[in-house]
Amino acid sequence: MKIPILNFVIMTIISSMLTAKGALQTRTVDYSQGGQDLQGFLAYDDAFKGPRPGILVVHQWLGLTAYEKRRAEMLAQLGYVAFCADIYGVDKRPHDVGEAAAISSRFRSDRNLLRARVNAGLEVLRQQTNVDTQKLAAIGYCFGGTTVIELARSGADIAGVVSFHGGLDSPTPSDGRNIRCKVLALAGADDPFQNANDLEAFENEMRNAGVDWQITFYGGAVHAFTQPDPGFVHAGVKYNEKADHRSWQAMKDFFAELFPGQ
Repeated sequence: MKIPILNFVIMTIISSMLTAKGALQTRTVDYSQGGQDLQGFLAYDDAFKGPRPGILVVHQWLGLTAYEKRRAEMLAQLGYVAFCADIYGVDKRPHDVGEAAAISSRFRSDRNLLRARVNAGLEVLRQQTNVDTQKLAAIGYCFGGTTVIELARSGADIAGVVSFHGGLDSPTPSDGRNIRCKVLALAGADDPFQNANDLEAFENEMRNAGVDWQITFYGGAVHAFTQPDPGFVHAGVKYNEKADHRSWQAMKDFFAELFPGQ
């Protein structure tokens, strides 16, 4: 067994042990957008009473998998209500990286569709009776990292978004003016999929729009640094335990700023 996979197994076991002491509740949620059937995943800990901040979780290019569900459960154990959105659709889950590339490209090239699909997931989260609708945020991984920034650009009424090793580009710079929330981007300093021109354009968009934004780069980290088993092999794709832990802590600190006292 490869060490990165072992790390994820250990993380899962520890999370399961913590869950056994708590009252973690999970279920699938069926919904739709634009005629497409979708199925998300909801997680919360009913040991936390009263309305709680809600966190939308957006998957990487392989679609909604056990990885995002485990992250949702980790968020639930922190006291949040977490909902994993389904961007692709129930009948459009990729079976391999070829299918993932094709499906994800459709959404990257149609940002309006991407925004509509992620906003549909946000609405499901907003409708949960145990969610404080004045305290919403979103996180995403890789493809999902790009998606949550598009959620912000759509003008969504949320407190903040966190992009984990997401694509940072600026297809329509003027859309930055729509952003009403804080933006935190967590990136690998050696990610070969990050284009220097795209990064510059993204930073200019944030500055020109007056967005409250941050980018943190993790030295020695490449793409998908939070995912022990990203589902594909590439020289520029590798789990980085330090960057994983540091980025998760950065997210927690960001949420503490967004939702003080929670």
